[in-house]
Amino acid sequence: MSKTARFFEGLKGKKVAFIGTGVSHNELIRLFLAKGIDVTVLDRKPEEAYDKDLLKSLSGAKFITGESYLDTLEDFDVVYRTPGMYYNHPRLVEARKHGVVVTSEMESFFELCPCRIFAVTGSDGKTTTTTIISEFLKAEGYTVWLGGNIGKALLPRIESISEDDYAVVELSSFQLISMRQSPDVAVITNITPNHLDVHGTMEEYIAAKCNILDHQSAFSKAVLNLDNGGTRALKDRVRGSLNMFSRKEKPAVGAYLDQNRVLCYSDGRKSVKVIPASEIKLPGEHNIEDYLAAICAVWGDVSVESICKVARSFGGVEHRIEFVRELDGVKYYNDSIASSPTRVIAGLRSFNRKIIVIAGGYDKKIPFEPLAEPVNEFVKVLVLMGATAEKIEKAVTDTPLYDPEKLKILHASSMREAVELARQNAVSGDVVSLSPACASFDLYPNFEARGRDFKAIVNSLK
Repeated sequence: MSKTARFFEGLKGKKVAFIGTGVSHNELIRLFLAKGIDVTVLDRKPEEAYDKDLLKSLSGAKFITGESYLDTLEDFDVVYRTPGMYYNHPRLVEARKHGVVVTSEMESFFELCPCRIFAVTGSDGKTTTTTIISEFLKAEGYTVWLGGNIGKALLPRIESISEDDYAVVELSSFQLISMRQSPDVAVITNITPNHLDVHGTMEEYIAAKCNILDHQSAFSKAVLNLDNGGTRALKDRVRGSLNMFSRKEKPAVGAYLDQNRVLCYSDGRKSVKVIPASEIKLPGEHNIEDYLAAICAVWGDVSVESICKVARSFGGVEHRIEFVRELDGVKYYNDSIASSPTRVIAGLRSFNRKIIVIAGGYDKKIPFEPLAEPVNEFVKVLVLMGATAEKIEKAVTDTPLYDPEKLKILHASSMREAVELARQNAVSGDVVSLSPACASFDLYPNFEARGRDFKAIVNSLK
């Protein structure tokens, strides 16, 4: 009997709960039901709010819904949490004290996955770096399974994955906080303040990120950003081989940008020129960093030819400086993934002119002071919305750099009003970018929904 078969067999006769539905849990619930496992769905949302087709597809599952949905956790043997359910939530802590197994889709996947796993985390650049790695491996001819925060849930596909395949996953701090297995190849793109509304302290946030490294073996690979203090400080934690990437200097081992702006790789003995930065289809210095990180991750598994093929053709990931349309000579971009100040700053530097920015959203309790200098330097009109509008305005104006003659600040109560204000203040040749610097949860369920709404509004403009 295979390890996966033993896993499912071992769950028969146990009471398993899933906190919340959603794309990943819905597939997993259906799989567990098909395996004859006793499944209960726990959700704050009332059962009558569920789509009827979804309820039909989850036939056989029990439901506990409403405000008291977490009151009976101790009645279950195993509880699967979504990444959105904080691991140190008081009810989960209490359940663990009573012997309840609290786990997640990714934790079970790591336990059962038969193939090598590449995993990426970081405050910014996770999704693009993860996608580039998967594109590199696919270009080399491998079968690649993309999951975690992007792609599809991988545990429901575990029985289709072979030893010769590759799994590439994006992992958030919320997923990593409870993980006690690390991938074969671990990438940390950078560490800056983020999600402090949940983690409370930078110490907990960094500790969560470190789980991607801390359980590696001597034969594992770690990839860290040499230019970022947060990741550079982690190099002594690396158990296996260490690769570093940099736009500013040549690491002992790793990928770098040379003085002629060519992406290169050094194995410690010799350097190989990979591709000129000018030939990378994705614009922006931050995307050069993402490519350097991805090159480190796949070096030895992917040829230079495959790397160059992807770099010249890959047009980017949705919601990441995604071109939407040009209207009246004004270009509109959707950078909804830019949910932190550092990612907004990287996006601002991707354009060779001052631009119009729509920003603001849910308050993650992170500082906006880092936006002050770049916004005053690279932005001509700043349209603010959401819960953080006042905080961003204060950070941007509380600096000697602020000049109201050069930076116009406007406020909007909705995305539609924000787009209209941006359009009214734009002239031919301008760029309008949705670059929120915040999470979306005050107005949208996630950054994808926010980006899609922005695109729909922009595309509806007459």
